Amino acid sequence: MAKIKLTKNEQKVQKDALKMYQRYLPTLTLKKQQLQTEIRTIDARAKEVRAKRAALEKEFQAWIAVFGEEDAFKPGMVTVKNIKKSTGNIAGVEIPVYEGADFGRGDYDLFETPLWIDLAADRMEKALSLDLEADVLDEQVRLLSAELRTTTQRVNLFEKVMIPETKANIKKISVYLGDQQVAAVVRSKISKKKLQTSGGTE
Repeated sequence: MAKIKLTKNEQKVQKDALKMYQRYLPTLTLKKQQLQTEIRTIDARAKEVRAKRAALEKEFQAWIAVFGEEDAFKPGMVTVKNIKKSTGNIAGVEIPVYEGADFGRGDYDLFETPLWIDLAADRMEKALSLDLEADVLDEQVRLLSAELRTTTQRVNLFEKVMIPETKANIKKISVYLGDQQVAAVVRSKISKKKLQTSGGTE
């Protein structure tokens, strides 16, 4: 704790600082709550997207097995060419927002591949799109969690350090100034008495 001056000016400085801390604290607390809520919501959405992806994969595997041509579909048949993202803002934090993606299709011989390959490629695009969306949601959580850590540190600093320290400083200055006032009154009475007694003996 920094050494404080025991003066009226310093008392005003400390009182102004306390007002400022008490004004900012509710805003910071609100931001902290908002971030916590948003993180929970986005986390739930990411789980939902991944569950959809897992269900699609399961359905896809069962579907391919029916045709008995698992080897016909090669991983490189569908590629991601471009990921479309926009920017959003949550509690002052800029976050990426998934807007979709452009996919490329590999070259394959229409005579040598089964008829269902195009349908499989469509499913693959859907699965990849869900993967990309989940990744962007993870990034949102990462950015918001970093901001939540900073905000929580500030809330703790205000609640546990700045406000109690400032209150203690104000009290210390008030006690000191009060003591000084009492001492001044006592000195004044003593000197008045001395004047009276010396005036009375003349």
